[in-house]
Amino acid sequence: MSRIIKVFAVAVACATAASALSAQAPAAPSSHQPSKTPWGDPDLQGIWPSTDMVGVPFERPKQFGNRLFLTDAEFKTRQDAAAKQSALDVLEFDLEKPPDEVVALGDVGGVTSPPPHWLERGEPSRQSSLIVEPINGQMPAMTPEGLARQKGSGGTYTKQTGWNNASELSAYDRCISRGPVGSMMPVVYNNGNEIVQGPGFVAFRNEMIHETRIIPLDPSTSSGSPRAESRGDDRVVSPMFKSYMGYSRGHFEGNTLVVRTTNLNGRTGMQGNGSMLINSDALVLTERFTPIGKDALQYEVTINDPRTWTQPWKVSFPLKRESDYGFFEYACHEGNYAMRNTLSGSRADEKK
Repeated sequence: MSRIIKVFAVAVACATAASALSAQAPAAPSSHQPSKTPWGDPDLQGIWPSTDMVGVPFERPKQFGNRLFLTDAEFKTRQDAAAKQSALDVLEFDLEKPPDEVVALGDVGGVTSPPPHWLERGEPSRQSSLIVEPINGQMPAMTPEGLARQKGSGGTYTKQTGWNNASELSAYDRCISRGPVGSMMPVVYNNGNEIVQGPGFVAFRNEMIHETRIIPLDPSTSSGSPRAESRGDDRVVSPMFKSYMGYSRGHFEGNTLVVRTTNLNGRTGMQGNGSMLINSDALVLTERFTPIGKDALQYEVTINDPRTWTQPWKVSFPLKRESDYGFFEYACHEGNYAMRNTLSGSRADEKK
């Protein structure tokens, strides 16, 4: 699959800001008063990459218990690991025979692997996990239906050969979608997220697979919202109409933008760029975007899918506005030989 990879450098000043952000608790009450748009809504516009959270585990390692933040000693260990990673990233090596310490990172090991210095690592964070509820930072148990749905999922993240047709591969492998949650989770490159606002609407643009969600706002909470009846919008869509990014509606609670998404088609998930932890089409997402500083935004999403998990759960992490972030085209389809090569490789393996 074609990838536009960029090298992302973080200046010392940005690193200091990232450290301050990582000390923020999810959804903590904030006294920060953001500027307003010309029509009176809280101004959340800008580019908010999630790169600085790349090194934070999705689920909390059990040694941290119910603690969301690391101690000074634990944070020092994470900083040391990041420094070692940086040194390994710039090592010269033969891609056909990379050194064991580089292979152990899981970044290289095959002829199609990118060199580690192409990948984005972010800054060390004190946050112990992206999952913040349940309190132990662990994903709740899956239902039997949810467990059954995971069989065969993951696309090329979990299997390199044995594919019979393109429809078996993940939506991400096929350059279609990562879904709303998979698009927000930090990964090893192309972590740009942009917010654009207009009277009565908010648009979210994701860098990877360049998807955009255009979200109407509740007229009662947005100063610039046209009245619902004037735009022929009764704010109800039949559950028959489903899509990869779903049906989103937003409103402001004070300075916090709240977005509720339904009508998802159950073909993407929470991890692996939407290829893993596949949800059902009963999923309801509630996202909250809370300004906590001039260039700081707390993101949180509550996942409520009773057909997949035994209870709702929540992910939360800070985002930092970066006006100089290089938001590049993700030309996934152009020159995409991955689908043809994946299937022809499977046919070749069958003949062995």
